Amino acid sequence: MLANMCVESNLRDLLESGFEVAVVWDTVAAPKILEGDGYQATIINFRYMASRLWTTKQTVQSLSVGQA
Repeated sequence: MLANMCVESNLRDLLESGFEVAVVWDTVAAPKILEGDGYQATIINFRYMASRLWTTKQTVQSLSVGQA
């Protein structure tokens, strides 16, 4: 999924609906263009908006022990 389009759009919608949202940031991608790196820009936005940023490993561990 495109991090800077699909994921961020859903993240904003969920936050506006009152949810706390964790983003698994190493499972998404975004395009690189001549003007910059869309992935890095999106990760920065995630840091401002998401309740938590997790790696895949952190997510699996949290779900395994029921702390999600």
